[in-house]
Amino acid sequence: MVIGGMMQMSVFWLIAMVVLLIIEAVVPGLISIWFALGALAALISALFHAPVWLQIVWFVAVSVLTLILTRPLVRKYVNNRVTPTNADMVIGKDAVVTEGIDNLHAKGAVLLDGKTWTARMDQESEKAEPGETVRVLRIEGVKLIVERRS
Repeated sequence: MVIGGMMQMSVFWLIAMVVLLIIEAVVPGLISIWFALGALAALISALFHAPVWLQIVWFVAVSVLTLILTRPLVRKYVNNRVTPTNADMVIGKDAVVTEGIDNLHAKGAVLLDGKTWTARMDQESEKAEPGETVRVLRIEGVKLIVERRS
C-alpha cells in the first residue's frame, strides 16, 4: 500500500510539474518556473520514497529559494523590455488649445506637433480657452492631461 501511495505522489508531482511548465510556456514572462522546479524536487524525493510531508517541504523550499535567488535577475534582464511609444514623446511639450478645455462638460482639444488631441485639465476646476498654451503632463487613454503654462 505504501509503494502505491508513493507512486501516486510521484505521478502527482510529475503532473504538477508538467502543468506548471505549460503555464510557463503559455503565459508571457517568467511566472511559474520556480514552482515547476519545486515540483521536480518533490518528484525526486517521492521517487526516493520520502514521506509526503518531506515532499511538500522540498516543494516549498526549492520554490521559495529559486524565487528569491533568481527573481531580481529575471526582473532586471528578462522583463525590462519597455518600449516607449511616440505618444510618450509628447509629455512635457507645450500645446495650443483649439477647443476650450472644460472637465465638467468633458470637452477640450489641443494642437500638438500638427495633431489634434482630446485634452483635459489636470485640476478639475481649471479651464483653458482657445489660443492658450498648456503643457502636457501625462496621457490617460487617448486624452492628454494638461496644465496651464506658467
